[in-house]
Amino acid sequence: MLLRVKTKSRHVIRNAGFTDVESIYKLVKAYPKELLARSHSDIAMNIDRFLVCDRGGKVVGTVSWSILPEIGHARHPSVEIKSVSVARELKKQGVGRALIEAAIERIRLLHPSQIIVLTFTPEFFRKLGFREVPKASLMHKLYMGCINCTKYDSPFTCPEVAMAMDV
Repeated sequence: MLLRVKTKSRHVIRNAGFTDVESIYKLVKAYPKELLARSHSDIAMNIDRFLVCDRGGKVVGTVSWSILPEIGHARHPSVEIKSVSVARELKKQGVGRALIEAAIERIRLLHPSQIIVLTFTPEFFRKLGFREVPKASLMHKLYMGCINCTKYDSPFTCPEVAMAMDV
């Protein structure tokens, strides 16, 4: 499905392409305290799970998602929203909201049980319909990503807030 959504301003939310890899890399890297770095190859291999906000031909925001594994039959599949990044000069102008709303729209097509996020900005996600959940309820996420995090000693002492949205 090709996505191309115009926002209230001059921004267009669209599917990312291989030509966007460098821009996505730089946007994510611009937030080293808030986001886990992603390599060029990781971005390229997952480019079909990225959306970007384009402003006059320049990528000014990005979001991606990851399908979290389940053991056995997928009874309660979860999808994680991650790598949400907006150019600093465009913060508080609706770019992040537009990206998250577009990502949710895409993720809903997969019919997951829930969409999750680990975030330092819980109020932002609360306004979009997410609710705080205990990290222990997201063990599949903790096992897949947090266990290898180089920023914190334990997923349970990490200051990120776990949030979920039932879909």
